[in-house]
Amino acid sequence: MVRSTDLNDALGDVLGDVLDGRANDAAAALRRTAADMVTSLRDLLDPREAAAQVDPVGLAGAGLEALRALASSPAAAVRATIAFGGDTGRAALAALLRGAGATSEGPAELTPEDRRYADPAWEQNAWYYLCRQEHALFADHLRAVSGELELGPTARRKIDFMVRQVVEATAPVNWPWSNPALLKKALETGGHSLVRGVRNMLRDAVTNNGMPRQVAPGQHEVGRDLAATPGKVVFRNRLIELIQYEPQTERVHAIPLLLSPPWINKYYIMDLAPQKSLVEWAVQHGHTAFMISYRNPDSGLREVTMSDYLCEGPLAALDVVEEITGSPTVNVAALCLGGTLATAAAAWLAARGDDRIHSLTLMNTLLDFTEPGPLGVFTDEKTVQRLERSMARDGYLPSESMKTTFDLLRATDLVWNYVVNDWMLGEDPAPFDMLSWNSDSTRMPAAMQVEYLRTCYLENQLAEGTMELAGERLDLSAVRQDAYVVSAEADHIAPWTSVYEGARRLGGIVRFVLSNSGHIAGVVNPPSPRSTHRFGESDHLPEGAQGWRDNAVEHKKSWWEDWTPWIAERAGEQRIPPPMGSSAHPVLESAPGSYVLRG
Repeated sequence: MVRSTDLNDALGDVLGDVLDGRANDAAAALRRTAADMVTSLRDLLDPREAAAQVDPVGLAGAGLEALRALASSPAAAVRATIAFGGDTGRAALAALLRGAGATSEGPAELTPEDRRYADPAWEQNAWYYLCRQEHALFADHLRAVSGELELGPTARRKIDFMVRQVVEATAPVNWPWSNPALLKKALETGGHSLVRGVRNMLRDAVTNNGMPRQVAPGQHEVGRDLAATPGKVVFRNRLIELIQYEPQTERVHAIPLLLSPPWINKYYIMDLAPQKSLVEWAVQHGHTAFMISYRNPDSGLREVTMSDYLCEGPLAALDVVEEITGSPTVNVAALCLGGTLATAAAAWLAARGDDRIHSLTLMNTLLDFTEPGPLGVFTDEKTVQRLERSMARDGYLPSESMKTTFDLLRATDLVWNYVVNDWMLGEDPAPFDMLSWNSDSTRMPAAMQVEYLRTCYLENQLAEGTMELAGERLDLSAVRQDAYVVSAEADHIAPWTSVYEGARRLGGIVRFVLSNSGHIAGVVNPPSPRSTHRFGESDHLPEGAQGWRDNAVEHKKSWWEDWTPWIAERAGEQRIPPPMGSSAHPVLESAPGSYVLRG
């Protein structure tokens, strides 16, 4: 669909051509723009296309199913509503008594740990106390009513998602009339905070698709503050650049380490910043490290498949690493979708009797998609069909779509927190390297994205042993390398229990580790007093993730510190560092390379 910004850009190009005397170019540009407008109009008149644009997740269908369920069995909702009305009256009475100087507790149980309500005004001021009470009661009422509805599994996930979004959006801290911080800030700044907030809101409406900005431009620079570990690009094809990192020890392990990141976002979550970089940690502990950096795809890569990513990604990288280092085997450390693909590569090689991968380290990686967690909202059959139609024109899923999806999974922290900070208080976002990386989002090729969602999320082919890539059927039980599988207890993208179930399908000895952090902090996990992790007393993974956790031993340190001796034992003897690149694969440029800098 032609967006207004696209049309403005196109007309600007036409005007420039006319002014420069290139009338033929201007005429051709006008024809292209007119054709795009006709295509967009046709798409708007197509009900399926319109639905894909207006409601890409299919929430309306789930809402209709919920209304039918409510109409067929309204008794529970009526009882919950009567109780809600009575509690609302008691909350108002408690607030009235507090306003008169008495001490009175409302019916809602308020969470004292919620840092959004740390201001004493939420307890001391009757109005703000009432707002919080009423919201807590409303949230309980909404959950109670929706929880009683008899829904199919797809509609249930979507209704639960909608309820969560409504509860988070209606929190009193998110609105100017019910947040004491707005009034205090306005008085402190003589009203300037209100002016800045309106300015920020208008700016974001124009430049950020109406979402509050999480980072200010220029706070972090890739290659200087982020992705800063010294290295060289030694290989490039249409999908990846391969970075070889400079040694930081006099001697290194004989078996090199290949890092396989996801191509959702840029690679440098594994090289975030000095002292917070996993690859820097590995290099400083004597590993010859290589990193795959994926290209941000455009329309020219619309037909790229999972098999292409396998062959031109980890398999191609393994060839280069072997040639440069002379090592016949390579340790592989991989994250999220990069871990899914790395494991697929190990299974693909096993099917051919190739044991080049010496060990696997998998971080927050789903191999079994039976229970995908919150992402299941976006991965049912009808939603995938709508996504496929919406990607048909451009040939990719826009980067802002990916980012919005993941932001909504943590809306309180990644959306509403910045509504308050940027729009209500008129502040700029504080520098935060993880969010700078998160904002550097990427597109996804159309064919690959649909194939990935269908084969993994809808059909669970990898876990079931029916997935075929590049001519081979993949069997996870044939992956017999030692594996270090780390998961994160607060992971909202790869639920740790699902990661556990996938790890049980591997055929080798698996050390399963549970970190106390989330999907990203589980990777950016340098030694810290706050870091903890758990692992079992043996490498046997019994059936039942929760049972394993109950018997796992907790250790007060980062999983990096546990992984370091594990990977060292599997990295061979010490040797002189290999050269940077080789005659067959010469140095092309310095890290972080070109692909990571492309928009």
